[in-house]
Amino acid sequence: MPPLAIAVLGCGSRGRTYARIAASMPDQFTITAAADVVASRAACIGSLAPDCRQFDDPGAFFAAGRLADVLIVATQDADHFQHASAALRLGYDLLLEKPAARTLSECEELDALARSLGRRIAMCFVLRHTPFYATVREFLHSGKLGKTITARFSEGVEPFHQAHSFVRGHWSKSADSTPMIVAKCSHDTDLICWLTGSGPVSISSIGATSWFHRGHLPAGAPARCIDGCPAAAECPYDAHRYLTDKRRWLTMVMDGAEGADDGTILEFLRTSPWGRCVYQCDNDTVDHQIVQTELQNGITASLTMTAFDHGRTLEINGTLGTLRGGAPHQQAGAPELWFRSHETGIEEAVPIPRPDEADGYAGHGGGDHGIIAALPGMMRGPDAIPPGLDGLDGHRLAFLAEVARQSGETLAPR
Repeated sequence: MPPLAIAVLGCGSRGRTYARIAASMPDQFTITAAADVVASRAACIGSLAPDCRQFDDPGAFFAAGRLADVLIVATQDADHFQHASAALRLGYDLLLEKPAARTLSECEELDALARSLGRRIAMCFVLRHTPFYATVREFLHSGKLGKTITARFSEGVEPFHQAHSFVRGHWSKSADSTPMIVAKCSHDTDLICWLTGSGPVSISSIGATSWFHRGHLPAGAPARCIDGCPAAAECPYDAHRYLTDKRRWLTMVMDGAEGADDGTILEFLRTSPWGRCVYQCDNDTVDHQIVQTELQNGITASLTMTAFDHGRTLEINGTLGTLRGGAPHQQAGAPELWFRSHETGIEEAVPIPRPDEADGYAGHGGGDHGIIAALPGMMRGPDAIPPGLDGLDGHRLAFLAEVARQSGETLAPR
């Protein structure tokens, strides 16, 4: 079978990551086009493939017709629906960055459009393709847990990550992107539905912005950290950390950050959103939220999102035992994934296969490499995903969780 031809729309951090991995697998992929409003970003991907066409405007890219089998859409959230719709109508199958769109109705519209055209939309739910979550799913399907009854998931966003992305950054305001539980935790709501094999029938949620607001503004703090904040030495969110231990975060948002000197970075912090005091931003994102759901198969599940923890954990309880795991367990000296039998009380580590680091393991726990490696099989062959939006149930859970949080009501999705 010939290599899968791919094009990339949106050549920021995520688009470049996927392209680099695809370029390392020339027997599986050819990169035919790259498009971004910043020409240097498209050129970065273009350098990976000598015959790659480059565009600095999405309109010009779409006007050129269908240039590949699969289009990777890695633009900003607000553009996903428009770009995905146009690509489907041109005949592309899609690998689409999450979330699929800014509203649930747009997600459902994309699903209906893809089905009507016989096109496939694979979401960039990279966690499905990590060794950890693949092992969890295999364990659940093995029957060793018995019948699954309850599940608890948590995501610790990490305080500086919250500040960088969801207070200062692109996802700080729901109107410009999507609500926090969608923008960050659609990975987790997808995992709930994917691992249990079921969609939601009842959803409730609570959460708020408890820390990142003016009520916690240090006395005398200026609007920007670099303007002489008296609390800088004690503030974990001081923007000067972009010059030291948090420098890698700038590579996500600042063109040329890899080779920039301190003076250039300070000028960037003087004018960009990432130099702002985190207590004086215009963010409306929550910094903690709990989602509770009953699934169609009777399983009850919860998700806790908090800015003030690090990493993901899970606990799944079945009639024969309990499965627990996550990176924080491993960091505390326990196995990353372990099972406790109800019958014997014995706890045993569940082995997780690991690819070599050079094989792309590091990115998202192996998920970045994993999803690209799986892409040809998802798009063609006997195990291809069906036409439509793969992952719609998880999107539905996330979007309706925000409706439930704001309304205080328990929702029953149709």
